[in-house]
Amino acid sequence: MKRLKLYWEFARPFTLIAPGLGMLSGGLTAMGAGEPTPITVHRVAVILAGTLMAMVLNAASNAVNQVYDLTNDRINKPGRPIPSGRLSIPHAKVITLILYVLAWILAAAVGRECLLVVLVASFFTYIYSVPPLRTKRHGIWANVTIAIPRGLLLKVAGWSAAKSIFEGPEPWWIGLIFGTFLLGASTTKDFADMAGDKADGCDTLPLKYGVRRAAYMIAPFFILPFLFIPLAARAGWLTGVPILLDLLGGLLVAWGIYTVSLIVKDPEALARTENHPSWRHMYLMMFTAQVGFAISYLAKYVVE
Repeated sequence: MKRLKLYWEFARPFTLIAPGLGMLSGGLTAMGAGEPTPITVHRVAVILAGTLMAMVLNAASNAVNQVYDLTNDRINKPGRPIPSGRLSIPHAKVITLILYVLAWILAAAVGRECLLVVLVASFFTYIYSVPPLRTKRHGIWANVTIAIPRGLLLKVAGWSAAKSIFEGPEPWWIGLIFGTFLLGASTTKDFADMAGDKADGCDTLPLKYGVRRAAYMIAPFFILPFLFIPLAARAGWLTGVPILLDLLGGLLVAWGIYTVSLIVKDPEALARTENHPSWRHMYLMMFTAQVGFAISYLAKYVVE
């Protein structure tokens, strides 16, 4: 039990909620898209298998990141399993491999399209942490290699659990909204980690451009992606219930404006506070967007 508890800590369980919810939301959204798909026990089981897969894949991503973040974590997160000496790097690598393989098996159970998307996403999670590429060290490329697997491809993978991702651009439009949001919002975690990132040679946006300038750089990404929701609904690119998509987009834009006000009011506070309110709002906005999309599309079963 003690070892299992250590493994659970190593997986960073709180961070598994967002990808699981994203995959679940993607599948439910696809169910209601276009001509709604009949709800069957098999389809629900496939979506739930995909939800578990997304959580396992994120655990694998967390694991490989901790293996190669030792220098950083000794400063920023000394209590984690590896820097605290409770888990060896060889042992951690074995766990990481097992998690990746398990995620691929679950993705294959969902379908070939899901497996293809997950393999590509796995590649991005790998190069984010592992040398020689280790994009985490290269400014905006770190953000890109977070946004693609955890934003764009997560929604597309979820969609593949219910409908083909190649029949139209809709899953890619939805994924683009989430990916664009994370392209900027993911930097909120970098401000408090500046000391460790500097020691590890990670040229994050706050280190490269300074705290104030980096804060202003990421601010638009809390607002602009969500302006696209009602516009895309009116253009017919999103096939959920239009009024619900309008409400979702309006809520997220207003929330984004509020979050930006917290960021630009005192940018230096981002670096002084371990969990700045903007980081919390980023997660809550992501959760709300995931739930909102699912509701906006599932409502078609009632409306139609």
